[in-house]
Amino acid sequence: MSWYQEPSDGVTQLTDLMQHEKLVEKPELDPGVVRRRRRRGLLIGGIITVVVLALTGGYVGYTLTAPVGAAESTSEVPEVAAPAPATLAMSPEGASAITVLGGDDYLPPEASGLWATAGGNDARPIASISKLITALVILSKHPLASADDPGPNITFSKTDHALYDKYYVLGATIAAMPTGITMSENQALQAMLIPSASNYAEAMATWAFGSNGAFVSATQTWLAANGLTSTRIVEPTGIDARNTSTPTDLMALARIAMANPAIVQIAAMPALAVPGIDEMANTNTLLGTDGVTGLKTGTLTDNSNLLFTATLDVGTPEPLTVIGVVAGAFSHDSANRDVIAMLDSLKAGFHDVPVGQQDQVVGTYTTPWGESAQMVLEADASIFTWSDTPITATMETTTLTTGKKGDEVGSVTWTAGPNTVTVPIVLDSGISPPDQWWRLTHPFELGYGAESTSR
Repeated sequence: MSWYQEPSDGVTQLTDLMQHEKLVEKPELDPGVVRRRRRRGLLIGGIITVVVLALTGGYVGYTLTAPVGAAESTSEVPEVAAPAPATLAMSPEGASAITVLGGDDYLPPEASGLWATAGGNDARPIASISKLITALVILSKHPLASADDPGPNITFSKTDHALYDKYYVLGATIAAMPTGITMSENQALQAMLIPSASNYAEAMATWAFGSNGAFVSATQTWLAANGLTSTRIVEPTGIDARNTSTPTDLMALARIAMANPAIVQIAAMPALAVPGIDEMANTNTLLGTDGVTGLKTGTLTDNSNLLFTATLDVGTPEPLTVIGVVAGAFSHDSANRDVIAMLDSLKAGFHDVPVGQQDQVVGTYTTPWGESAQMVLEADASIFTWSDTPITATMETTTLTTGKKGDEVGSVTWTAGPNTVTVPIVLDSGISPPDQWWRLTHPFELGYGAESTSR
């Protein structure tokens, strides 16, 4: 055997391999098998094509039609600077107090229903304001059904007639009371309250209770029942300086009197007009001035008082009902001046406070696709209030995805005391929907809402 072999060039080996393959017999494939394999391949290819097309078409369809998320919103309630406090011109003489019936919403909790007081709360002689208490005590026993109810008739005797001379000597106000004159309870109360006739006050107290002692006892019971614990009455007219009360009690007395229609009507009459008695003017000479409607004067030497009511037009939908008192003024005229000053300063303390301006920005909407618009006030806003009554604001906004300029998207409401004002919030520009390219490229930002924040 020879050990020598010719070197291989690779081509020769490949040629040999091909020749060898030709010598190997291969089995013939069945034509049916071939056809089935071909159909299977076509089927698989078709399925793959359909799936790919379906996935692509579903994605496109979803992204182009899916709802877009809500715009993110941020908002802030507009701040309002506290208005300057008003100053009420209280009486520089004696003591005084004033308040508005039904106006407690304007006051802080510690105000206890009084808008202002001055001069302390000591008990002082109330003079003929006593007659208002006398009338209310009589009406508690002999009530009138209405302001125009005449009540029972009263015939005054010779003893009653003698009271004219008694109080004439004492220097008190009196009205004619002829022996045997008959008038209704309502008319007799008019004679007692309008010209402040002391002889009618004692005669009516005796008619109702039989004696001064019985009247005083009934009055003490009535005062206690009505919480007027700082008021003392020893006789029905007020000529005795021991008839005393405090400004706080007198304010409460005014509220009680205002609840009695007969008293309210009588106190507002400018003059007495009862048959058999000369016409006499109301001692409350402020009636009709600055809206004064009542209530009762009371004057002793160097001690003048006025417990008053007024209907004050200050610009509110309904006029305000005001009650007040000046106790211990130097004279009737100075008490009147003090009351006018109090009412004028009260009226001046009501004002419009600006709380918002048109186009003032109160918030912003921002969408995931880059659109944004500001929330602005649709109009100027102001609220009518008293003095430095606190002003609070609340805001409501809507959730949105798109919108047009001027669309209403919420409101701001301001409250001060019993008053409120609301202004709509609108868009300062439009918010357009996203375009198709953004939808196709942001599939995970579709269908989700955004948070809203406010403060």
